[in-house]
Amino acid sequence: MGDLGPAAYEFLEFLASAGQSIWQMLPLGPTGYGDSPYQCLSAFAGNPLLISLELLREDGLLDGRDLLGAPPATARVDYAAVQQFKLPRLEKACRSFLASGGSPAFDAFRAAESTWLEPFARFAALKQANGLVTWTRWRQLDHPTLETLRAHEFNQWVFSRQLERLHAAARKRRIRLMGDMPIYVAHDSADVWSAPRLFQLLESGEPAAMAGVPPDYFSATGQLWGNPIYRWDVMEEDGFHWWIERFRAAFGTFDCVRLDHFRGFQAYWQVPGGETTAMHGEWLEGPGGRLFEALARALGPLPVVAENLGVITPEVEAIRQRFGLPGMAVLQFAFGKDAQGSSFQPHNYPRGIVAYTGTHDNDTAMGWWQSSGGDSTRTAGDVEKEKRFACEYLATDGREIHWDLIRALEASVADTVIAPVQDLLGLGSEARMNMPSTLGGNWLWRLQPGRLSGEIAGRLSRMAECYGRLP
Repeated sequence: MGDLGPAAYEFLEFLASAGQSIWQMLPLGPTGYGDSPYQCLSAFAGNPLLISLELLREDGLLDGRDLLGAPPATARVDYAAVQQFKLPRLEKACRSFLASGGSPAFDAFRAAESTWLEPFARFAALKQANGLVTWTRWRQLDHPTLETLRAHEFNQWVFSRQLERLHAAARKRRIRLMGDMPIYVAHDSADVWSAPRLFQLLESGEPAAMAGVPPDYFSATGQLWGNPIYRWDVMEEDGFHWWIERFRAAFGTFDCVRLDHFRGFQAYWQVPGGETTAMHGEWLEGPGGRLFEALARALGPLPVVAENLGVITPEVEAIRQRFGLPGMAVLQFAFGKDAQGSSFQPHNYPRGIVAYTGTHDNDTAMGWWQSSGGDSTRTAGDVEKEKRFACEYLATDGREIHWDLIRALEASVADTVIAPVQDLLGLGSEARMNMPSTLGGNWLWRLQPGRLSGEIAGRLSRMAECYGRLP
């Protein structure tokens, strides 16, 4: 499925040769049901499946035989096969490590990260003992063994070390790592289980109110995410301590962070528990600038990109501008109905913006171009008008629409331009990462070895040089 090992360093080499300076990643937390990185088992922990067994072999904790029989590097990840292969080997590495006496570095990590690490290790151990069902259905509540707890703590330590090593290699190549912070946490998470007072829950532990967004481009019934809503009043009582620690951890890992669903901090769409769509919700006021004031006091300037897509109010933009957070623009949204004068069109960009061909929620550029509109609320007629306007705007016949979109962004005044790797390869809808408001079939695409050629790197590098974007 890809990990923090040799292939990640090969990707850094590609980025450097292509004149690129940012590698943006999806959230790297441990995923639960559905494998979504936006429904993680912890807001602080890393995904053990991203640990490189090759690097553990270099550390002497595994041998060459442990790497045999790995699942094939197909374009669609089989997460069950990855877990069956990798988790026993991580357990073996932990046993080898503890048998050797451990290390002061591991002890220091446990002490420094104990606030979140201890609850997560207990949660993960109990979840495993209860057949991985959600915590509200647990029956076995016995205290986990020390060996089991240490195994989960060991995985987090190794994940942290391998990511730090990758980050150091990126800095040498003048490449920044951009993380991604979901606004909400999963209901089935160590965060909710260990601190239920911070969330709107029923006595049963189930969400009393759920997060989502009203009907939008992707769904006529809205998007019901199902995450529990925060009790913002309770969080504010201690100066937003939980949020400060969450951002502190993110800034310690990444050079900058994309903050998902930024508008939800000013006002959020709340859906009553038990609803099956997001249609019957209401907008409620969030903490707004008070949260970001607390963050800035504790952490200084915030290296954050605000995901300000969707219906954005002046109040939302006022908060973003007040704290100097760049917003986002998605070029796929620039050509549809009511496009004239759209802020998504490059000639209307301000300089302080991060512009994308598309995001993980969009189809790929080629998939969008070839679509008949079934992936959104667009009609077939809407799609045809959109394509005609895009051809006129981009002066293209559409044969290389992915490169046309990339070039339009590179030539814009946007400070930062990012393209999904699928768009570099010109892949179609088969490589789409996520279809909002759908279950199953998402988060499966992976970049296969050898797909990123020197020709692609050269083309990107020449474009970056042409438009003054080399690092």
